[in-house]
Amino acid sequence: MAKKTHYQVLEIHQSATQAEIKQAYRRLAKKFHPDSRSEAASHEQISLLNTAYGVIGDPSRRRVYDQQLQGGTANPEASAQTRAQRTADMQDVYRQQRQSTQSSEVQIDAWLKLVYTPVDRLIAKIMSPLKKEIRSLAADPFDDELMEGFQTYLKDARAMLEKAQDKFQSMANPSGAANVAATLYHCLGQLEDGLDEMERFTYSYEESYIHTGQELFRISRQLRQEAKDRVKRLV
Repeated sequence: MAKKTHYQVLEIHQSATQAEIKQAYRRLAKKFHPDSRSEAASHEQISLLNTAYGVIGDPSRRRVYDQQLQGGTANPEASAQTRAQRTADMQDVYRQQRQSTQSSEVQIDAWLKLVYTPVDRLIAKIMSPLKKEIRSLAADPFDDELMEGFQTYLKDARAMLEKAQDKFQSMANPSGAANVAATLYHCLGQLEDGLDEMERFTYSYEESYIHTGQELFRISRQLRQEAKDRVKRLV
């Protein structure tokens, strides 16, 4: 028997939209998840679903996979790594910022006011609701209404994170505030990875993603406090 394509595993056509792929994955994950109390529960099916969604659920990896299907091969591991590229891009921006010339106290004050303060506030808005949102979802992760509420939180958090990242890159940090900027940059990276992990939970119902996301948020909280302490030594 020929090996199923990722589209066949998710029971969708190859022309399906990304939204339809997500919907199909969530529907089948709910059906086959061992904790769903469904007669169809299957660890093997969940594993196949996770592999399939990991490839065609990512637009970049899907393009590579589709090309491989057209060529008669299907190796999902030979794919582009979107997050790795995003991280590399941000690192390049940060290296450029660190190369800025020595700044005066006026420049440091301006950076703290125009960059650090708004970014710090956005970070707080992202982290503060997490405990309440997870507690609410824990009542029944398979409840569509509760899951929709959690997904809305993740969507809003992602929008705030992108705004914080844009603000962070809007102005080169003064050399005197390089340590603060480095800590803040690391904090934003941990938040992004944490949101990625928790978003995976909404489609797979694997609790390990929630736990990893919480741990990444905990690290972010520590980094935020470390940045605050560094700012106190500047002013």
